[in-house]
Amino acid sequence: SSVYRWITGEKLFDTVFFGGNGAVLEIITYHALALGFIASSLKISDKKMTGKRGKEIFDSGVTTVSCYLLQGVFGLGITIVLALTVIPTLFPASGVILPFGFGQGSGQALNYGTMYENRGFIGGSDFGLAIAALGFLSASIGGVTYLHMMKKKGRLKGLAERENQTVEKVEDKNEIPMNGDIDKFTVQIIFIALAYLLTYLLMYGICSFFAPGSNMVATIYGFNFLFGVICATLIKLILKTLTKKGIMKKQYVNNFILTRISNTCFDIMIVAGIAAIDLWMIAEYWVVLLILAVVGLVITFVYNLIVAKTLFKDYSDEQFLAMYGMLTGTASTGVMLLREVDPEFKTCAQDNLIYQTLVAIIFGFPIMFLAPIAPDSPYLVLGILATFFVVLNVILFRTKLFPKFFGDKKVEEVSTEK
Repeated sequence: SSVYRWITGEKLFDTVFFGGNGAVLEIITYHALALGFIASSLKISDKKMTGKRGKEIFDSGVTTVSCYLLQGVFGLGITIVLALTVIPTLFPASGVILPFGFGQGSGQALNYGTMYENRGFIGGSDFGLAIAALGFLSASIGGVTYLHMMKKKGRLKGLAERENQTVEKVEDKNEIPMNGDIDKFTVQIIFIALAYLLTYLLMYGICSFFAPGSNMVATIYGFNFLFGVICATLIKLILKTLTKKGIMKKQYVNNFILTRISNTCFDIMIVAGIAAIDLWMIAEYWVVLLILAVVGLVITFVYNLIVAKTLFKDYSDEQFLAMYGMLTGTASTGVMLLREVDPEFKTCAQDNLIYQTLVAIIFGFPIMFLAPIAPDSPYLVLGILATFFVVLNVILFRTKLFPKFFGDKKVEEVSTEK
């Protein structure tokens, strides 16, 4: 019997290393998400994103949120219909997890799955992790399919060119030495730990205004990554101010090391999240999961392809792969696909992927507060998501819908001269 359970998917990794305690892996997934975002947010950048580049970054951020909304509308719509018809025991709001699993990875999928589990969705945390795992599978299927299409059309760069890519910069000028009184790696860990400590204190302070055990408390702690980004940005701003005033003579932050830490955290998050899935808990939902995965793959692929071909014509292939990879997995998945066509990051696709985050947070923040009320008002949430999707697409395609007001002035001037 025990052999059968292992062969059919009992959590081998969890059993061997943690004695079958899936909660440990879920905790690792939860913290790795926030730590990865904090490390990424601490990195220094001198790039100014204005003019056309500002517009492209803004459009990338709006695309991200629009895709979340599209996934949410289809996901919630599917589970509502299934709950009303063939699977009456299904938690109707479970489809809302689709954009969190596909668009934000296993960390957020676990957060909302656990939140719904506390609201009566048996196996909700495993359901969320399964959605995230299927998202990574969708990234591979869709990404490889598109790369094959490019290869057939002769647009895929050769292997030799990818092997000659520029080596990543390890150190900037005026940084502290690699092996000083305190190792540079240790310094980065100290900044990350300080940011996470501030994150905890901030969440604890906010939660003190709500009753213990309320839904808002669970929601706030579920946003640990978002509060982590805020605290990391604050630390970075303080360091920048101290440097400008001459109080701090050396640069203590190292982008190369922070990138390695961030990527490691995300890799750990992915592995722990997949290993934490209890297949026995989600066995009865395999049909729902399969439908959500297939629909999620198709709509994410088609929508991002339309946006890339319409708004990013100069580098549509690179933009599509970067955004599609991120919106079915994580930012690292998008970079992985992007490297196949732009190994030296000569296009702006990678910058769009990084700097669109602030725009996505601003427009996407309301979505995170809609998800907790979905179990009580699924139809209302579905209507709001659909309406918000329409509004954001009007904003996204404003230059096409209203060319007189938002069209390219340069193009208009040239046509006038002719």
